Amino acid sequence: MTDKQPYGTVLIKAARIMDLLASTNEALSLQQISRGTDLTSSTALKILDTLVIIGYVNKDLKTKHFTLGSKLIRYANRFIEQQDLVFVARPFLEELQSKVNETIHLGVPKENGVMYVEKLEPKNQSIYMTSRIGGIRSLYSSAMGKAILAEYGSKELEQYFERTELIPYTAHTITNYLQLQEEIKNIQQVGVAFDDEEMEADCFCVGAALLRDREVVGAFSVSMPKYRLTSAFREKIILEIKKTKMKIEEVLNQ
Repeated sequence: MTDKQPYGTVLIKAARIMDLLASTNEALSLQQISRGTDLTSSTALKILDTLVIIGYVNKDLKTKHFTLGSKLIRYANRFIEQQDLVFVARPFLEELQSKVNETIHLGVPKENGVMYVEKLEPKNQSIYMTSRIGGIRSLYSSAMGKAILAEYGSKELEQYFERTELIPYTAHTITNYLQLQEEIKNIQQVGVAFDDEEMEADCFCVGAALLRDREVVGAFSVSMPKYRLTSAFREKIILEIKKTKMKIEEVLNQ
């Protein structure tokens, strides 16, 4: 009986090639890569050609040698930015949580959504949010996402609407583009965004975007079961989120 092969074995071979290229400061020939990865020259060349096309590997047309591609720098920089944001924001989010004692999320823009990069759980609560770090929420249906949309320019927002289908997650999800536009205008005036059972039933969230040099680098939110929400608590959360946003952005823009 043979061992079950993992799905995507070509990706594993590609990773071996990239690991080898990352282990040296020198450009490597096809033969060196073949020997270093235990791949045949033909297999290695096919994978390298694909990696070159997508920018993960560079090929010197004169020497025919290979190095890591510049496109990887973008991913590395993005990772550093995310870690920097978590490092900067976390003490202020912990301070916010001490005042509201609800779930705190920190997210970053990810393609057509917002990805959780940090989560602080409430203390001594019996009900917790199902979200997880690495999870992605739609922009139009989440508090953090709508806060990000409120920072878009008119052209950028128009392009977002063109490529996005407003699919309902609950009976409360906004699926009308004109209604969403009005909601975004309100967010721009109020300074915070709301998710009133739009992503999950019985869940209420308040969120705000985080800007560095006038560019959106992330967003954060307070989430809770809706039964714990009162008018006074809602106003307290809005106030504390605005204070927290100001503190984080002050450090980000130093």
